[in-house]
Amino acid sequence: MSGSRCARLGGPLVRQLLDSVDSVLFDCDGVIWRGDQAIPGAARVISLLKQRGKKVFFVTNNSTKTRKMYADKLSSLGFDAAEDEVFGTAFCCAAYLRSECGLRGKVYLVGSDAMRQELEAVGIQAVGVGPDPVSGKQLDWASVPLDPEVQAVVVGFDEHFSYMKLNRAMQYLTQKDCLFVGTNRDTRLPLEGGKAVPGTGCLLQAVETAAQRQAQTVGKPSRFMFECVARRFGLRPERCLMVGDRLDTDILLGSACGLKTLLTLTGVSTAAEAAAHRDSGDDERRAMVPDYYVESIADLLPALQGEDDPSL
Repeated sequence: MSGSRCARLGGPLVRQLLDSVDSVLFDCDGVIWRGDQAIPGAARVISLLKQRGKKVFFVTNNSTKTRKMYADKLSSLGFDAAEDEVFGTAFCCAAYLRSECGLRGKVYLVGSDAMRQELEAVGIQAVGVGPDPVSGKQLDWASVPLDPEVQAVVVGFDEHFSYMKLNRAMQYLTQKDCLFVGTNRDTRLPLEGGKAVPGTGCLLQAVETAAQRQAQTVGKPSRFMFECVARRFGLRPERCLMVGDRLDTDILLGSACGLKTLLTLTGVSTAAEAAAHRDSGDDERRAMVPDYYVESIADLLPALQGEDDPSL
């Protein structure tokens, strides 16, 4: 392995790294696809890794799709992927509430219909999905009707987020026994052409501010995201590689869980940002430094195909 973190991966190091792992975890957007377009060469990389006996998993903070929806998208883009290889925050949130919290009641869900489906798949009923317009006066808002069976507030991405949803979540969370769970803290969702829209973290921070409580998050960089995969497939952290495009989620998760880490420059973070973290002298920032980086995961193809990389 390289003696210096944040090294450009190439040449013999590629084979050395791949030989040192049994499982590879990929973030999705910005790593294997952008929007509805696959990253060139990404599907071939996935296929060759599997042919070499590697376990491959897709780990995403996006909570707007079920595992099946993600598997369908992967298939439509030419990827060899099965539903049980996909771990999104909708699925992991449901797993957390059921296995870690032992929740048996309902949840008030600020989130998507996909999240509702994943919750109901493990026997948890969700209320609150869809628009919730404001009506009445402020005193009415403070006394908004609440479902007595709700035992948790869950916040994911919700295109219908509104003042009334914020208020209703706050009213539930004034009950001290009400659990509070968020999918992730990503504040911006990058789009093609350098554009971006507010992410789930913005909605979660609003609810936290109103409720004066902090949520437990399950998405990257939370260790639970990796544990959700590891427990089901018996993964050994030291034999896993995390591949991502964000230092503050993908790489930080890998560092926290003892995985090898690879940054790809087809998404959000840059090699310059990683190097600045490495040279900062700050331990928290250094936790976001990848072991290696590549321009694209297609850079792994020569080694996987048994070829020499003539550029190195």
